[in-house]
Amino acid sequence: MAKGKYYVVWKGLNPGIYDNWAECKMQVEGQDGAKYKSFENREEAVAALERGHDEYVKSRPYQKSAQSKPDRFSVGKPINHSLSVDAACSGNPGDMEYRGVYTATKQEIFRIGPFKKGTNNIGEFLALVHGLAFLKQKNSDLPIYSDSRNAIIWVQKKKCKTLLEREPANEPIFELIERAEKWLNTNTYTTRIIKWETEFWGEIPADFGRK
Repeated sequence: MAKGKYYVVWKGLNPGIYDNWAECKMQVEGQDGAKYKSFENREEAVAALERGHDEYVKSRPYQKSAQSKPDRFSVGKPINHSLSVDAACSGNPGDMEYRGVYTATKQEIFRIGPFKKGTNNIGEFLALVHGLAFLKQKNSDLPIYSDSRNAIIWVQKKKCKTLLEREPANEPIFELIERAEKWLNTNTYTTRIIKWETEFWGEIPADFGRK
């Protein structure tokens, strides 16, 4: 244990600040969706705890420097009781499809496609919107995971920012994009969209396994 290190537990058995890893581990080990992080001094830890996990993460945007990359303390573990979505595309463009599964069991909830001359980014976007619409229809409070930063940003902006050219062969895909964008612009939702951290958790459960 590094001298003077403090551990913030935002979500666990007993949220708070701990001055050693052993006690912190007792609060988060085996807890779905546990959220915690280490800090070099108590002042930073107190400020982070008071701010809350989501606000703390927002205030520290991801960068490519070693100091700002996510670590196991801040990432925690995935929430098993959730929906995971992913897409697959054979070529770029190529045959594209997407699906959603229950994270804990990988049971397939929906699967759409394949469609001709699509892209993986479009599939990720459509999968995420489909998942949001599905959860709202079912009045479900499950969070939803996506491993695509682009898809999450596109959903937040309510716009599919694809550079793919529209043509007769991929018209069905663009019709889906229009429906998805319309849904985002005419619906509200409370579903939590969470980035799946492949580096720490492995492939997202909805992955098609074709890499």
